[in-house]
Amino acid sequence: MSEWIHSTVGDVTVTQRAGGTPTASVPNFYGGEIPFVTIEDITAAGRYLDKTQKFLTELGLNSSAAWLIKEPQILYSMYATIGKPIINKIPCATSQAIIALKVADCIGLEFLYYQLDFIRPGVFKYTAQTTQSNLNAKSVRSIPICYPKSTTHQDRIVRILNGVDASIEKTESLIEKYQHIKAGLMHDLFTRGVLPNGQLRPRREEAPELYQETAIGWIPKGWNVSALNELLAPVANNIRSGPFGSALLKHELVNDGIPFLGIDNIHTEHFESSFRRFVDANKFAELAKYKVRPRDVVITIMGTVGRCCVIPEDLDLALSSKHLWTMTFDPEKVIPELVCWQLNHAAWAQAWFRRAMQGGIMDAIQSSTLKNLRLPVPSLGEQAQIHARYLRISTKIRQESAQVEKLKKQKSGLMQDLLTGKVPVPVPEHEATDG
Repeated sequence: MSEWIHSTVGDVTVTQRAGGTPTASVPNFYGGEIPFVTIEDITAAGRYLDKTQKFLTELGLNSSAAWLIKEPQILYSMYATIGKPIINKIPCATSQAIIALKVADCIGLEFLYYQLDFIRPGVFKYTAQTTQSNLNAKSVRSIPICYPKSTTHQDRIVRILNGVDASIEKTESLIEKYQHIKAGLMHDLFTRGVLPNGQLRPRREEAPELYQETAIGWIPKGWNVSALNELLAPVANNIRSGPFGSALLKHELVNDGIPFLGIDNIHTEHFESSFRRFVDANKFAELAKYKVRPRDVVITIMGTVGRCCVIPEDLDLALSSKHLWTMTFDPEKVIPELVCWQLNHAAWAQAWFRRAMQGGIMDAIQSSTLKNLRLPVPSLGEQAQIHARYLRISTKIRQESAQVEKLKKQKSGLMQDLLTGKVPVPVPEHEATDG
């Protein structure tokens, strides 16, 4: 078993150098051929960086503290997305929010990447406690790092983790592919519909006689356009938000009981069933008008505005909140999941919300905005065909997403074992040569 060395980032790297940002108001500094790495690029990247949003000219590079990183190094974020490492695969320059770490001979580039990624949750303690907690070059150098003395041992650990990462990235690429397919499919289904034989209608350009012009655009003949309010179920409180003010005070929440939903439970086409707030049975009975029903459509109206999902059929009891609009639809008129998809994605729904906000940022949704939203409504039979296709592609995405989460948990466990020396990694005799 290889000896493990306890050291610091400063001791296992030859150089630690941050970048700089040319003056944004000088056009000649930007638009050249030198990739310029910002925190946004770090946040969006996985293990490796091979593209950037911005580019510098030679003049921009030479007129600032930015410098050209010619070979692969660890690019480590010190501001905003704190403590995230990536490896540049292209020559580039960075902003001052990123420090480039050139590894010493004692440690492998990818091994240091994995160690920095592993310890990232604890890096906050090294930040400067100012208005915005950031790292600086001095604090980065002081971050503790441990590693096997044998570089062969390091390489074996990297190969194991690389294998899991490759599986994660492959599955994430598949999910992205399915999401693109779903977006195109749902657009076609809601603008062309499905014929009784299961085929999409010909496009309007090919068969204009099959379409009609409406307030929300061209839709198939035989479809209706209805205000959302007209599709609600004939029950009390079919659209609701609350409770408000003194109706439910913070101290009345309990540690266990009936879930009290918030924006953290409502995601785009996904209901998150990890509950954090509860009320007791007496309080639930008092606020029964705000209860959610299975297959209600719920949309966030504060915070992250406009995320929408359907309440699962197996959620028997739960209470809505003032941060949500909860809607109960008439099953004889519309399938809830199809309303939900439109609220999340449809161009006509997004255009209506933008118009209601008068082009500004959507910071809330009024009940009148929702009630007056006009939606295309096929027959229930055609909705069922659309819904079946929606379920097929959505199920594929859910299955692959579950696989990604499984792989990430596997990786987390492996990192805990392999990057602490907790579990020894066998090294074949023909590879057992210390670096």
